[in-house]
Amino acid sequence: MVQVVKVKASSRTEHGSKASKKLRKSGMVPCVIYGHKESAVSLSASHDELMKIVKHGVRLVDLETDGKIEKALIRDVQWDYLGNDVIHVDFSRVSADEKIHITVSLELKGTAPGLLAGGVLDMPMHSIHIECLVINIPDVIRVNVSELQVGGVIHVKQLVAPEGVVFLADEDAVVVQIVSAKAEVASTMPPELGAAATEPEVIKKPKPVADDEE
Repeated sequence: MVQVVKVKASSRTEHGSKASKKLRKSGMVPCVIYGHKESAVSLSASHDELMKIVKHGVRLVDLETDGKIEKALIRDVQWDYLGNDVIHVDFSRVSADEKIHITVSLELKGTAPGLLAGGVLDMPMHSIHIECLVINIPDVIRVNVSELQVGGVIHVKQLVAPEGVVFLADEDAVVVQIVSAKAEVASTMPPELGAAATEPEVIKKPKPVADDEE
């Protein structure tokens, strides 16, 4: 079951970049909560508290605002231009028995034998879109590669979904594969160089010139 953390917030009436900058200087972060056909409400919450839960991958919170507690999902986190500080957070209202669509990270599990044989790991997908109850959001979806040989491929349809989770991605999409080192090198070469490497140049023997053509 997904971890639920309690977050304290306060409603705010001042808006705009100047107000937001002043808020951040005081150690708070501007936020907003919306959804469930209710009006969006502007909030502020502790910068340190939000940084802590975001870094720990918390997705679901009990948001306490002016004595009212609402279950909310962290929908979007905005960072500063260096990617070090949280500068804004979007929350959406949810119910414990509500099914939602959300993107979850993919995490490899095990060591692929194909890597030990000299293959190269190619992972086109690093996250996957799923449907599940809000209280069943998995931290990650683990992909077992312990039997993946050179030339082996794992598609979405081969992933093991946690209980109550439905994958929404194309079932034939490639999640991870082990390709040969030669194939990897060829795939990174410019088309003209790749063609030159695979198609030997044909050198034609010059046509003899007749004496009367000289």
